[in-house]
Amino acid sequence: MEDKLKQFLDNAFKPYGNFPAREDVKQELLANLTERYQDLKASGKSDEEAYQATIDSFGDVSEIMGDVQPHSNNEPDNDDRPIGRMLRDTFKKAKKSKSKFSMTELKQSDLSETNLAGADFSMSSLAETNFDGSNLTKSTFNGSDTRKASFKGADLTDASFVGSDLTDAHFDSANLTNARIKGSALKGATFTDAILDRTTFSGCDIRDVAFDGLTLTGTNFDGTSLKNTSFKNTVLNDVTFRYCDVKHTVFDGTVMDKVTYAILKGGKANLDNVTVK
Repeated sequence: MEDKLKQFLDNAFKPYGNFPAREDVKQELLANLTERYQDLKASGKSDEEAYQATIDSFGDVSEIMGDVQPHSNNEPDNDDRPIGRMLRDTFKKAKKSKSKFSMTELKQSDLSETNLAGADFSMSSLAETNFDGSNLTKSTFNGSDTRKASFKGADLTDASFVGSDLTDAHFDSANLTNARIKGSALKGATFTDAILDRTTFSGCDIRDVAFDGLTLTGTNFDGTSLKNTSFKNTVLNDVTFRYCDVKHTVFDGTVMDKVTYAILKGGKANLDNVTVK
């Protein structure tokens, strides 16, 4: 069945060509889907029932990846186009871009304390880049490789991370209000003292990530893997967990409203040490 789920992802990603985070994101999403399938099988569903329910719970893949700029259908996935044509195509894309940063090599750059509001970093190589303290409101990082990038203290209000590789990225003390994080890999990411009001995590793998001690208001977790994710001593206000497996999520010392409690209880979360307000 893993091969069938892999084929499902291959078909879903096919229109988007190659972007820096593609393979890592696919691997993270495959792990998420496989875990969901296994849980459904364990609940007594048949192979086909579990498969269909798994891909249904994943949601609309085109919506998750819709902000990632695809290659045209007659364009090869690799860069084996004639050099003249490749340069012309790149120039055309650059003219349409909101900024000069999309499809750019910026690995290990120092962009800290910089005003980058509205910048478009889509499909750029940003591994280990320093954005600490920068103004990144309404910025776009779709399809970008942002492994080990640092956003400490940055303002990421209304920012977009779709199909991004955020492995080991640091968002400590960052403001992610209304940010959209979809179909992205977040293993090892840190969010100490971050603001996540109305932030959306959709189709992401955030297993083992800690949100300890935060106050989350209107935060959305949709079709997201939360195995061993920690919300210790966190305050949850109107937080949604749609299509999330919360049976192994940690809620020790968490304070939550009645609606959030009911949602988590329905998902068979361990709520032995929570406070309902």
